[in-house]
Amino acid sequence: MPIIQILAIAASLLFLLYIGRQIIKGKLREEYSFVWIFSTVVLLIFSFWRDGLEIVAHTLGVYQAPNLVFTAAIFIILVYLLHLSKVASRLHQQNKTLSQELALLKEKVERSLKGNK
Repeated sequence: MPIIQILAIAASLLFLLYIGRQIIKGKLREEYSFVWIFSTVVLLIFSFWRDGLEIVAHTLGVYQAPNLVFTAAIFIILVYLLHLSKVASRLHQQNKTLSQELALLKEKVERSLKGNK
């Protein structure tokens, strides 16, 4: 087994352990960890199965295997960015609603305190 293959396997396993540790510590939410776990498992599979990427690329009609890697990576990044944009938009709306409700409650409390004096 070539040294680069051993390094790739070791790096993938260490990254998988790191992801697991971040989940356990609560620093990485489970819903976001699936992308990282899936990506690491795919890297691990192709680290063990050296000709796998060439076979998959040939099956999909891609002439150069690295082109398949870059195309897939760009597609996955775009999908993930869309997901994060949706999450950020939802959080922005929730923050706006929360601040409006807080302002209404503050005004109600101030009126109540003025009424008691």
